[in-house]
Amino acid sequence: MVRVSGKRGNGEGSIYPYRNGFAAYVWVTTPDGNRKRKYVYGPTRKDVHEKWLKLHNEAKKGPVATNTPTLAHYLAYWLKEVVDPNLRPLTAATYETTVRLYIVPLLGPKRLDRLTVQDMRSWLNRLAETCQCCAQGKDDRRPEERQRCCAKGECCRQTLSKRSVNDARTVLRSALTNAMVEERISKNVAQLVKVQRARRKRPNPWSVEEACSFLENAQTWRDYLYAAYVLILVLGLRKGEVLGLTWSDVNLDTGELHVRHQLQRVRRRLLHTDTAKTEASEAVLPLPDICLAALRLRKKEQEVARERAADLWTESDLVFTTRNGTPVEPRNFTREFDRRCERAGVRRIRVHDTRHTCASLLAALDVHPRIAMQILRHSEIAVTMEVYTHVPSADTRRALRKLGKVLGGSKQRDGKKKGKRKREERPDGDGLQEP
Repeated sequence: MVRVSGKRGNGEGSIYPYRNGFAAYVWVTTPDGNRKRKYVYGPTRKDVHEKWLKLHNEAKKGPVATNTPTLAHYLAYWLKEVVDPNLRPLTAATYETTVRLYIVPLLGPKRLDRLTVQDMRSWLNRLAETCQCCAQGKDDRRPEERQRCCAKGECCRQTLSKRSVNDARTVLRSALTNAMVEERISKNVAQLVKVQRARRKRPNPWSVEEACSFLENAQTWRDYLYAAYVLILVLGLRKGEVLGLTWSDVNLDTGELHVRHQLQRVRRRLLHTDTAKTEASEAVLPLPDICLAALRLRKKEQEVARERAADLWTESDLVFTTRNGTPVEPRNFTREFDRRCERAGVRRIRVHDTRHTCASLLAALDVHPRIAMQILRHSEIAVTMEVYTHVPSADTRRALRKLGKVLGGSKQRDGKKKGKRKREERPDGDGLQEP
């Protein structure tokens, strides 16, 4: 008869009774290189023994964190130490907004190492169903006489789009990937959840005729942003790029324009950054005749405005400024663009949709997709090919001149007739319709 030894297994002496159950510990190496005890707990000795074995295996594989923060605490650290120093200001602000509004309210109290795939699925479903007006108290913050929906008990069902929900998951996935790199967690549960890809809304850009009507109206009324409208339509510049454009970026003699600045309002601050959206966006573009003429006109108007403002003028190298020389606010630019659409009698589109207008115009002018990709400064040809079909090749400079001729041809032919209009028909006789 074989007697079973009553001795405990090697290391099992670290399992002991604790309160209404049992506890155990394992010596582990923390991510910062120190040796510490990590504890596990359970109602029975068997449960604790299983956790103890699992913790032993983790300790053999590599460093183990002894105190795991909640998701809210980790995201705060991630935003401050990882996102802010390494990403562009607007991207960092977007991440912070997503974390604050969509992730922390629903998942913040959970421990980082205890997040599960089920938690992710429940979060995504709740996020898609939650009225953001109710969750963020949008209607509650309005004065009582202006409240119109959720504050009165009539939910407006202002839910997030599928793309916004997917974007929130992307931000969380990025944070958990960083947690894996720092060896705080062993798997990224946000990456394990499959989501349906959101359908892209195809914009309906202006036709050549609509673009011509818009520019002709802006020039007739001597809109101080006329040159900006020309640049976003003919060269496909983004709003931040055209507002951040400086005279040092423009060479009127050689007919070239350098795209290397942006003007954006981020976290209530107006930032003039010295980098474009992507590396591909930082390019040298040839200026067609219509762009050269518009920029020369803008330079003269700015000189007149500087003389009139005198001591009130704020000196800067920006191409587009207000009557006192201060930068044009991005939101004010959007408002002016919408007003010009209404006055010109054309469909109201987003400012960014003018890039699609530019792409469509280039496609109609038989410009090769590779050349259009260089003009629009897309980082990938696939983005350009969403707009393009097979188009014969052409030279970049010649393509831009052709586009400038289409937009500027009718204006130049009818310039003398339009110049004879009565000055009282224009909103501002001095040609400086600025805020």
